[in-house]
Amino acid sequence: MLGALGLVIAAAVFHAVWNIAAKRHEGDDADSLVFVWCYLAVSAVLCVPLALVELGAGGWPMSWHLLAGPLVAAVLHIAYSLTLQRGYARAELGLVYPVARGVGPVLTMAFALLVVGERPGWRAVAGGCVVLAGIVVTAWRPGPRRAGGPGSTRTGLGYGALTGVIIASYTLWDNHSVVAWGLSPLTYFAATVLGQTLLLAPGALRRVERIRPVLRRNRREVVLIGVLSPLAYILVLVAMQTMPVSIVAPLRESSIIIGSLLAWWLFREPHPVRRIAGAAVVLAGIGVIATA
Repeated sequence: MLGALGLVIAAAVFHAVWNIAAKRHEGDDADSLVFVWCYLAVSAVLCVPLALVELGAGGWPMSWHLLAGPLVAAVLHIAYSLTLQRGYARAELGLVYPVARGVGPVLTMAFALLVVGERPGWRAVAGGCVVLAGIVVTAWRPGPRRAGGPGSTRTGLGYGALTGVIIASYTLWDNHSVVAWGLSPLTYFAATVLGQTLLLAPGALRRVERIRPVLRRNRREVVLIGVLSPLAYILVLVAMQTMPVSIVAPLRESSIIIGSLLAWWLFREPHPVRRIAGAAVVLAGIGVIATA
């Protein structure tokens, strides 16, 4: 349990940092698609050769699971990446990010406990609920709400909730692929990110004149996300093999606290005291899980 816990916490740090890099991207929806495609291509270049080495060392084990699993995951992750990027372009990271990463684990936990029938123990479930409570503290917005339009609370909540639904979908699918089907986390992720890159390539190439400007403005962000995104995700997939997804899902969202604090520091987003209070609650929940 403690080893898997360490993997998920490390993944949370990497995840928060690459989301800050994604927030720094500026541009319209067309630029966002090109930006996402560029960092996916970097991830594919890094991961696919390693996966081929792993497959070769294992005698090239091939099955329809290795095709179906990453294909479905690629579609879900494309929907996630584009929805998240549009949300960041239209609202505060400190709202979109915690709502998305809060809704996702709530739905995942509910499905895993009520439908899949996982029974991780009451202490672990209680710890997961405490983590979610910390997320609520971080995401809560006191004071008047702006009703609509870019930057409004409603816009941020809408994009955050939609992203959270997609997060729950791909989390449950990923867990099924690496646990029930026994796919290697590295091979599964490499095939997924390759599928994402290929599926988005026609749209990116239709905007080929935007690729160079996007890379010129966001070269560091593209490389940072291209490296940290697969690293964070592979660590989570490995943890799923030894820890119930109903616990992994809320635990990985401790990245919200890191991301919210960084958003306050880098982008001067408001309410630092509430963010720190949320961090304390999340850390308490992680402590409960660690002692379960």
